[in-house]
Amino acid sequence: MGERSTTVLPPDFTERGKLVWARYQREHDVTLMRGQVAAIDPASGRVWIGEDSPDATDKMNVDGIDAPVWFVRVGFDYLDVKGRR
Repeated sequence: MGERSTTVLPPDFTERGKLVWARYQREHDVTLMRGQVAAIDPASGRVWIGEDSPDATDKMNVDGIDAPVWFVRVGFDYLDVKGRR
């Protein structure tokens, strides 16, 4: 079994992510992206959108970013992921 990251996130990580996402939606029309996944970096305010969380993360990695991100499904207030841990 692999090692888990021990990154400690700031207490306001989720709230900052929600604020970045709200601003992004005001500035961009995301209606045609409903169901896709947004990876949001609360520290930088950057957003990457992909078909699923690995796709969004891949786009982030292409930009050379390796930071904790907050995920949300476009058109919803949450990201529901099912599967093994």
